[in-house]
Parts: sequence; structure tokens; C-alpha cells
Amino acid sequence: MASIRIDRRAPAAPARRTSVPPFLEPLASPPMVTVDGVTIPQEAIAREMQNHPADDPATAWAEAARALVIRELLLREARRLGLPAEPDEGSRETEEEALIRALLDRELTVPQADEAACRRYFEKNRDRFKSPELFEAAHILFSADRQDEAAYARALRSAHAALERLIAGPERFADMARALSACSSSGNGGHLGQFAREQVSPEFTAALDGLKPGQIAPAPVETRYGVHIIRLDRRIGGDRLPFEAVRERIAAYLTQSVWHRAAAQYISLLAGKAEITGVDFDATRTPLVQ
Repeated sequence: MASIRIDRRAPAAPARRTSVPPFLEPLASPPMVTVDGVTIPQEAIAREMQNHPADDPATAWAEAARALVIRELLLREARRLGLPAEPDEGSRETEEEALIRALLDRELTVPQADEAACRRYFEKNRDRFKSPELFEAAHILFSADRQDEAAYARALRSAHAALERLIAGPERFADMARALSACSSSGNGGHLGQFAREQVSPEFTAALDGLKPGQIAPAPVETRYGVHIIRLDRRIGGDRLPFEAVRERIAAYLTQSVWHRAAAQYISLLAGKAEITGVDFDATRTPLVQ
């Protein structure tokens, strides 16, 4: 589900632009969106759409409209209460964001997750708390820019030819890496050492996931860096972490979850007192509470 990621704040104020990008123009016949008779400008909704990627413009428009309705509800309530707008010193927070933050800090009281709650969550989700899985692997890189079709095709042909030689004699891997690889690891026979999944490209890890230790990938692997011949040397599974190592992370997650639910209830309360037209409003689907 699309959302604006602004921690404990309402959606950001629309960027100050004089025009709307063509691909974000409002829908052909969008309904007028109002909050107690105050119109949310169509151009503001169109600008906000860029923060709500979706499969179709209508969905992005609806999400953007909901986000701006929430912003209007929260700003009106903060002003009604006469709250001060004091942006955090040194931050890029706008006065409206500061006003909304002040309102939510005043209205939402969320207890911190206690030890018992954290332990219950830990016991029910032990498999989530592991040290990163590590790989040891080697590769031979035939470097090429993917935008250069001719160069990339040559790299792919070279990789296929080298792979045929390796299938016939896998013991040649280190020597061929030294002779052919465009990577600095060539001096070490192509060996990359230990690395985590997120340290290499998705295509690289996808190839490793299909290999057993000692096995060479049956086809060259294409990435933005070029074409690789990959060998998996070792897979080191992540170890389960003790409760003490993850307690603070669990407490923060549980507290934030409770805050999101409280925010949804508060926004629903404000929406129930207002007349909202032009958008199907559901507080549980808003960016602020997801």
C-alpha cells in the first residue's frame, strides 16, 4: 500500500511549485475534495501523487487526497487549540509540520512496551532475529556498461566461452580469474571473501541462492557491472540472536505500533466531526498510521 514515510508526522506540505509535471496532471474528471467546505486544490493533490506510487493514477490520486485531508484535519485542530509552531532547531521541519507534531505529542499518550510484552513478541518471532546470512564466493567479471549493447554482448559471449572451459575443468577457476577478470579480486583468484546479501546486487545473490558450496553457476550472471561467472564457496547461516541483543529494537517496534493505532483512532475521531467530500476516507489506510 502506498504511503508517505514521515515518522510521527502528517504528510509533508506540498512542494512550492508553479506548475505540475505532465505525468502528474490531475485525472480527467476528479471529484472536488473538501473538508467542512474547505477545498483541497486539485494541483496540490496532483503534486502529492508523486509520494504515492501506485499501479494506476486513480489509486495514487485517492491516496494523495486522503493524505491532504488528514493534513487539513490535523492543522485545523492544532490551530483551534492554539498550539505553538516551533520547528526543531537545526531541522528542515516546516512550521506546519511542527504544528502537527505538537498536536500529536499533546493528544497521543502511548505507554512504552514493558519487558513482558517484549519477551512475548520475541518468543513468537524468534526466526526474525538472526545475525545476517553470509556468503563466501568467487567470480570472474567481464566488465561492460549495460547501456552499450555491443560491449555488453561481447562480454556475454566471453563469459559463455569461459564458462564452457570451466565446466570442463573447474580447477582452472583461480587461474582464469587472474587472467580474465576485470575485478580487483582477480589477484586473489576471484575470491571475494565474506559478504552479506545486501552488499551485492540482487542478481548476484539470486544466483548464489541456487548454488551448493563448491558449485559454479550454470549460466553467466548479468548485472549492471557486467557479466559474471560465479562460484559459491561457503554459505554461513545467520545465528539466532539472544533477547538482550534485540530488546531495544522490539520495544521501539511495539511502541511505534501502538502509536500508529492511537493515531488512527485520533484521526478517525477528527474525521467523524468533519464533513469530508470527494474521497473515500478511512483513517486506517492513511500514510500517518501505516
